[in-house]
Amino acid sequence: MELFRIGFLTVSLIDILDIGIVAFIFYKLYQVMRGTVAAQIFIGLLMILALSFAAQALGMRALGWLLGTLTNIWVIAFIVLFQPELRRLFLYFGKNSFVRFFIHIDISETVDDIADAAAELSNRQHGALIVIARTSALRTIIETGEEIRAKVSKGLLVSIFNPKAPLHDGAVVIRGESIEAARCTLPLSSTTKISGYVLGMRHRAGLGVSEQSDALVVIVSEETGTISVAEDGVLSRGLSPEGLRRKLKEMLPSPSEKGIRSIFKRTAEDA
Repeated sequence: MELFRIGFLTVSLIDILDIGIVAFIFYKLYQVMRGTVAAQIFIGLLMILALSFAAQALGMRALGWLLGTLTNIWVIAFIVLFQPELRRLFLYFGKNSFVRFFIHIDISETVDDIADAAAELSNRQHGALIVIARTSALRTIIETGEEIRAKVSKGLLVSIFNPKAPLHDGAVVIRGESIEAARCTLPLSSTTKISGYVLGMRHRAGLGVSEQSDALVVIVSEETGTISVAEDGVLSRGLSPEGLRRKLKEMLPSPSEKGIRSIFKRTAEDA
């Protein structure tokens, strides 16, 4: 349906919707990359695209061909240079309620075990790094450690992070009710200090994986016994065991949340 004309160009409702969607995508890309070196490169890419479009509109074939060639090369460079930013953008879309409807992760039964284990480790001042997977795949991280595939329990977590245990050095990855692996290596965050507090390797590792995925990370300091939680690149320090329990229950899906898998399972049982 034609809305109005600009010279020889006709503008319809679909055109406005198309422009709005593209503008929203570019805006989200800008939000993700704002304050980084990638933002400057992104602005350069936009300028090349704009000049290429103008050259083609004005019939400047040689300049249009040159800029078009650069644009094709920049598509590949864009994927390589902006890999971390693109990952964050996809995670942003993956965290919305519509996507979560199709992906159901019920970890509520393990929250008490994780909180109790963190409290015990805090009292003993045994360092711990517990990664709780949500929708992001952590296969590459699991492959760096020793696969366990055992049911989550307070005793098992406390045993793993005992300084004398062979698997204590590294992170534990939990998915659902299962400890997938231990002694896993995590990517380090480039952040070294938060509000004047210098981050150790354990906290930087927990912060790093939370920046690159939607996982929750529980961190227990070996030096002070302080309990912290990292999510979306934000570190919350100084939690009590009960505070940790409440925070995990707030951040993780509750049993009342029903995903599409649960619906299919219930339908099959009814049949």
